[in-house]
Amino acid sequence: MTEEEKIVIDIVKKACLCVVNIIIEKSQPSIPNIAGITKKNKKAVVGGGSGFIISNDGIILTNRHVVSEKNASYIVELQNGEKHKAKILAKDPINDIAILKIEKYHLPFLELGDSTKLKLGQTVITIGNALSQFHNSVSKGIISGLFRVVSTEGDEQYEAQNLRGLIQTDAAINPGNSGGPMLDTEGKVVGINAVVVQGAENISFAIPISGAKKDLQDLKKFGKIIQPCLGVRYVVINEQIQQKYNLPTSYGAWVLKEHLPHDHAVTPNSSADKAGVKEGDIILEYNKIKIKDGVGLDELVQKSNIGEKVKLKILRNGKEKILTATLLARD
Repeated sequence: MTEEEKIVIDIVKKACLCVVNIIIEKSQPSIPNIAGITKKNKKAVVGGGSGFIISNDGIILTNRHVVSEKNASYIVELQNGEKHKAKILAKDPINDIAILKIEKYHLPFLELGDSTKLKLGQTVITIGNALSQFHNSVSKGIISGLFRVVSTEGDEQYEAQNLRGLIQTDAAINPGNSGGPMLDTEGKVVGINAVVVQGAENISFAIPISGAKKDLQDLKKFGKIIQPCLGVRYVVINEQIQQKYNLPTSYGAWVLKEHLPHDHAVTPNSSADKAGVKEGDIILEYNKIKIKDGVGLDELVQKSNIGEKVKLKILRNGKEKILTATLLARD
């Protein structure tokens, strides 16, 4: 057995104690029997997912879409088979994160790492309840990509969503793994398993743990998750868009409205509006960070805080300007 294998085995042994199964239960319609007697509604399992404990007093992280079934109850099953009803403390609709709580104490828990320092090719380990039936399914792989943007399809249960800044991995993530941890080789959580690409091989995505850490801070400070918002619609410029529209730059966020009734390129009374951003501006930099493919404006805003003053370098009519925007909360 190699030293690397020993490290992975040790990490998995400890981490599995902190990974939980999330069972989705829902009342089924009552149907009268032959005698005409209607029995009480029975609850049936309608789905499931994964989660992981992050504090010894029963705080659990998972995906928002795992706990989005309407009129459902959520049961957390621990590794010893104990089941506890979960209370949803907060949901983050932008980053697909949910924070749960169970009334159980002195629990083992996972330490949160730093997803901002991840590198391509870095080894990661994922754990989850694959297909909602194979508990503690472990897979190992590498980070295949960073800052990915994935559009999820909506259905009767889940809304369509654009997830940004995702970690791409070739470690196997299957339905039911959603909400489970992605670990580095120190055993720290760097991501939350989230999205599987159907019809592809070895292409899966996780949400960087940095978003969850910010959500936890918001919950502690404000009692809820508060999302900062700049208030612009935009297109990220690359060389192809520059050539197509004869733009003066090959990078930046081009502020444009969509062709929808009552739509705005710059939301009235938003942070951007109050800072003086106008339709047609190109936001070149956000706090001296260039806006380009892989470094999106939305991701940078989400990493900022409510009330924070940020510097925007914009290009307007061929001239560069620096504007200062004070970030407001999303409505």
